[in-house]
Amino acid sequence: MLDPAQLAALAAVHRRGAFDLAAAELHVTPSAISQRIKALEEQTGTLLIRRGQPCTATDTGLRLIRHHDEIALLERTLAQDLPGLSPGPATLRIAVNADSLATWVIPALAATTGFLFDLVIDDQDVSQDWLRRGEVVAAITSHPGPLQGCDTIPLGALRYRATASPDYCARWFPNGLTPAALARAPALTFSDKDQLQTRWAAARGLSRPALPTHRIASSQAFVDACLAGLAWGMNPEPLITWHLASGTLVELEMNTPLDIALHWQFTRLAAPALAQVTQAIRQAARATLVQ
Repeated sequence: MLDPAQLAALAAVHRRGAFDLAAAELHVTPSAISQRIKALEEQTGTLLIRRGQPCTATDTGLRLIRHHDEIALLERTLAQDLPGLSPGPATLRIAVNADSLATWVIPALAATTGFLFDLVIDDQDVSQDWLRRGEVVAAITSHPGPLQGCDTIPLGALRYRATASPDYCARWFPNGLTPAALARAPALTFSDKDQLQTRWAAARGLSRPALPTHRIASSQAFVDACLAGLAWGMNPEPLITWHLASGTLVELEMNTPLDIALHWQFTRLAAPALAQVTQAIRQAARATLVQ
């Protein structure tokens, strides 16, 4: 039998990246964390944590962490039928893209009870990888699957519009939007994983676009940068509706949205415990995303 305290120590070290931070989270000493990890490694006969800065779990360690998370959720489901167990709030680790978090996910999470959320922020094109590795129990992803051991629910599409300030457009596109002008005009990029600006520019005739770009890893800062005339960017429509209506932002080319389909993907074993969250996610998506 695996010791729940040892599994909890393993998960905390991997997610916090250090033994002392894991100890603080679990309210024990770093020595106790080290002893629990050592005992678990001896029991399983394999290395579970790569010591470093940060500390990370091995593939076997990730399997055990997933087991730990799923057991915790199963116990919460059982407690709903046996209130005397009272295990307390369950921690849900979910991968979500920054733009969804900035526009519609928070109200969905707030509509649930009995959970503590540990959110991993990553691009929708790679968030499924967190689920595949067993580091999260659910993900909002652009990949429909299938993924072994998981179910997928289509949510709709988050609509993006290529926007900038009127002054920016007058400066960089005085003769209208052309491939040559796009190749010179500063754009915004969230990270190396962000392909939205490149995809939109390619659809406008810019072959193999290598856009001059500012890197800003913040959804709201994307909007602020466009308002300030720093660059143009693909902004999620829910964040800029008012700015488009007031004229403080304009589309580089009218009525050329880019819709990114999103899916709610989760492990089947955790599905009963996630039912409330799944319902809230679906309701919030229907209210915000393009169906």
